[in-house]
Amino acid sequence: RDLVVSMLNQAQGVSCPVPKGAFYVYPSCAGVIGKTTPSGQVIENDRDFVMYLLETENVATVHGAAYGVSPYFRISYAAAESELIQACERIQRACAALR
Repeated sequence: RDLVVSMLNQAQGVSCPVPKGAFYVYPSCAGVIGKTTPSGQVIENDRDFVMYLLETENVATVHGAAYGVSPYFRISYAAAESELIQACERIQRACAALR
């Protein structure tokens, strides 16, 4: 959990609080709303952001609006540490590519 929180907080435009329980985190993606992807798409909401992560970095997350919390996204950390590191690195890379 601490690894995921730390790595997500290093992603530009993402802010991840430490969860109080469960096996997932709800980072805010408010800092990427309004930014433009390398292909020219404007990220207008959390759904756009999670689709961008899926399409560009093959990272599957769930938009927070599906749970009534926007602009956040949900990531499970019930996975192998190596997979979590790779996913967080991909999220960092995707965020760094936004303008």
